[in-house]
Amino acid sequence: MDRADGHKRLHGRRKGHALKDRQQRLVETLLPKLALDLAEPAPGNIGALFAAAPEATVLEIGFGGGEHLAAGAQARSGWGFIGAEAYLNGVAKMLVEADDRGLSNLRLYMGDAHDLLAWLPEACLDRADLLYLDPWPKRRHWKRRFISGESLDMLARVLKPGAHLRFASDWPDYLTWTLMHVTRRTDFRWLAQTAGDWRKPWDGWTRTRYEAKALREGRVPAYLTFERV
Repeated sequence: MDRADGHKRLHGRRKGHALKDRQQRLVETLLPKLALDLAEPAPGNIGALFAAAPEATVLEIGFGGGEHLAAGAQARSGWGFIGAEAYLNGVAKMLVEADDRGLSNLRLYMGDAHDLLAWLPEACLDRADLLYLDPWPKRRHWKRRFISGESLDMLARVLKPGAHLRFASDWPDYLTWTLMHVTRRTDFRWLAQTAGDWRKPWDGWTRTRYEAKALREGRVPAYLTFERV
């Protein structure tokens, strides 16, 4: 279903299995410190969301267990990282990662990423990562895929000129879908020059549990990079 304001409604369960004791404790204690409150006005300068003004700001939508997001935040302590995830279990796993690594350059939003994109100030992001999003493989569910004209409009608004939009998937149909939607636009440019550009992961790539599962099951991932024109 779609919401009255035109944004896509979340599909599926917001919570799966019961949280472990530590996860529950961090949801109660750490999440309030990291969570973005969209009821508050968005800052004119996105750097105000972090304790120290970041050199660059990255958004990861649908971070799952948080392996990639946490590794990026730890490797680039001078950058600011924002993670959006619809499901409480994923957020709880990310909180454990953040606590173990002592991350201070991280903010989280649990909910529909469209709401976060609408809230963020214009041209504030240096990169956006969409990694192993639900491919909704059945044709009748394609309208639920995150990649759409609406979401790309919203991403184009918040990405700076020259910023990168990165998409990874192990589903050929979703890769074709994404290329079809993005390459027909004038505000994004696919950067691939050779097949190796989309067959190899990005520098500093941290494999997620979803990619590991795909490889075990014989599916081959691809990595697409688009530049905001």
